[in-house]
Amino acid sequence: MNQWDVVIVGAGAAGLFCAGQAGQLGLKVLLLDHSEKVAEKIRISGGGRCNFTNRLLDPSAPQKHFIGQNPHFCRSALSRYTPQDFLALVQKHGIAFHEKHKGQLFCDDSAEDIIRMLLAECAAGGVTRWQPCGVQAVRHQAGVYELDTSRGTVRTQALVVATGGLSIPKIGATGWGYALASQFGLRLVERRPGLVPLTFDGAAWEPYAQLAGLALPVGIETGEKKNRMHFDEDLLFTHRGLSGPAVLQISSYWKDGTPLHLNLAPEVDLPARLQEAKRRSRKLLANELASWVPSRLADAWVGQDPALQRNAADVPDKALAQLAQALSHWGLTPTGSEGYKKAEVTLGGVDTRDVSSQTMESKQAGLYFIGEVLDVTGWLGGYNFQWAWASAHACALACAQACAQVSKPALAAKHTA
Repeated sequence: MNQWDVVIVGAGAAGLFCAGQAGQLGLKVLLLDHSEKVAEKIRISGGGRCNFTNRLLDPSAPQKHFIGQNPHFCRSALSRYTPQDFLALVQKHGIAFHEKHKGQLFCDDSAEDIIRMLLAECAAGGVTRWQPCGVQAVRHQAGVYELDTSRGTVRTQALVVATGGLSIPKIGATGWGYALASQFGLRLVERRPGLVPLTFDGAAWEPYAQLAGLALPVGIETGEKKNRMHFDEDLLFTHRGLSGPAVLQISSYWKDGTPLHLNLAPEVDLPARLQEAKRRSRKLLANELASWVPSRLADAWVGQDPALQRNAADVPDKALAQLAQALSHWGLTPTGSEGYKKAEVTLGGVDTRDVSSQTMESKQAGLYFIGEVLDVTGWLGGYNFQWAWASAHACALACAQACAQVSKPALAAKHTA
């Protein structure tokens, strides 16, 4: 029967990184995944260039960029393995990268560079990888886990679950990690799609469906005053609703039945500009409006109200005021989302009350959870990958210490590297 120091289930970002780190700390590591391909979510992320971390993450206050029932849970791991730590590894492997707005770091060439780096780290740690390899059953007795896999039964004292969430099932996402957590009596936080486009049904959306493909910068917010969330990002109209960074960000905070509020001209004092246009312009109002918002949006908006379909000088003051209010305080309530098929992450997951923030070990001794399977969800922009790296790093250190195969000085050196 195969005996391992650590068995890691899930060969995505967190699983690969944890395997490489643990192997390099001297542990005998088996990494397995039911899919043939490795790290598919990395491969498709960031438009194929992988937004692998965010330079602006503040490890002293990570809750600003993370969502969960206990956002402070992620503080320990993120403060011990920072974006700068991962960036040093990227540079060590000679991967060219660039920064986009708001601290987002991307590969210059391809997300494949990050995958190759993680596989090289696993090779350096002597990690054994089985793919495809399904797990049919898990048992625990006398401090040892037995896993019945499609390649035989394996045994370990440390079982790490890095199976991710339910998002993007076409690349292999399943609820296996949640089922295992339940098997061992751990609590779960309700799951739902996060960082996901929002949809609108019926005739109410018909005037805007023609705007599919249109993008523009907006201010977007949702929630009650005390818990109100606001983002300034780009919005994208789709045939079924709204997407783009603005909507993906706000979707993680949006709740069914609650409205969104958008400012479609956040840099413009529309009441003043429209009154000025009325005083000086002989153009159609739609043409004037197109100076401050995209012309397709101006035409769609003006087309809904006959009072606006005239020269700017002839539009009543009340109609102009209503137009300014509508564009800068557009309130609308989504009827749903595009679901897990388009969601970048899964909100909710394994309840962090049942997991150590220092080690990622659960209340079930020897059973660890890392990455997206936990109730920790980052903002768009590299934060979820940084959580994968940080939680994996914390787990690898803890497994090494638990297996007592690495001296405390060596652990300390690795910890500060």
